[in-house]
Amino acid sequence: MSRTEFMQGNAACAEGALAAGCRFFGGYPITPSTEIAETMARRLPKAGGVFISMEDELASIAAVIGAAWTGARAMTATSGPGFSLMMENIGYAAMTETPCVVVNIQRGGPSTGQPTRAAQGDMLQCRFGSHGDYSTIALTPNSVQEMFDLTAKAFDLADRYRVPTFLMSDEIVGHMRERVTIPDAVEVERPRPLAEGSLPFEAGDDGVPGFAPFGSGRAVHVTGLTHDERGYPDTTDPEAHDKLVRRLVAKVESARREIADYEVVNPDAETVFVTYGPPSRTVEQVMRDRPDDSIGHLRLRIVWPFPEFALKVFPNAKTFLMPELNMGQVVREVQRHVDQPVVSIPKIGGELHTPAELVRVLEVYR
Repeated sequence: MSRTEFMQGNAACAEGALAAGCRFFGGYPITPSTEIAETMARRLPKAGGVFISMEDELASIAAVIGAAWTGARAMTATSGPGFSLMMENIGYAAMTETPCVVVNIQRGGPSTGQPTRAAQGDMLQCRFGSHGDYSTIALTPNSVQEMFDLTAKAFDLADRYRVPTFLMSDEIVGHMRERVTIPDAVEVERPRPLAEGSLPFEAGDDGVPGFAPFGSGRAVHVTGLTHDERGYPDTTDPEAHDKLVRRLVAKVESARREIADYEVVNPDAETVFVTYGPPSRTVEQVMRDRPDDSIGHLRLRIVWPFPEFALKVFPNAKTFLMPELNMGQVVREVQRHVDQPVVSIPKIGGELHTPAELVRVLEVYR
């Protein structure tokens, strides 16, 4: 059974988190994500969870990491300036393999920029924003329904791979209102428990250790320093650091086909749009207005890890077109994985591409 409601994207995000079993939210209000915190503040205590309004974003992500280590599904929500403040602790979460969800409702930057306008300018930051080598998972909804669905999915991915996982939305999707189908229950995949006799950071064949949260009866030492399989610091051994960091990267990168989530339209097309988030809605409108099998569309629901193999679904492609609400960030990934011309269609200033703008580019490159 399910119910259908008409709601805002940010509210759907909160509902998706609750349905997935999120029971802790630590955050600080910031436009255009504030409605997520407001919804969680109303709904989470009634679901037996805890909502804490922290003093800033540094404290917010720290609280989320701490809650995750108690075994709770934990999340925070922010926008660009707050996301920047979280980066050090996001690196800590990556190093300590803490499963948690960070929602970024992107807005125009740099700095405080355009608080009430949309952007996709944080896509490289969510991949490379913290120092050192690590890998992350980033989901990119293009509708209110996907705000619900992909938020719930983000928790499963965070638990499955023990990584901080990002829902990279934006002001457009966060503030639009659409019908949403909310199921009575969402299937939940929790972290694999730490096997008896295993060390806390001893990984299996998939590179992911079992999880022993605080209070589970296992002695676990957690540190952001380079550590051995016991969790104890081992900062001067080059081999120890090499082994640990390579595993942190490989556990995500080696599972790219399993993690990947994308939609393909007209795989025999010669001109192919590649999109994520709201620019895909403009492309869909163009394709409805101008039905043409020679125009294809690859829509990414998960951008990181980047599914370069999805580009091979278009064997006849002669040109790839990529509209983004930034100066061209993810387009670099497409350019380095194909031999054909890749045309960046950047747009900043807070407004979505119009169908007419994409049609003008389409007519030049077809």
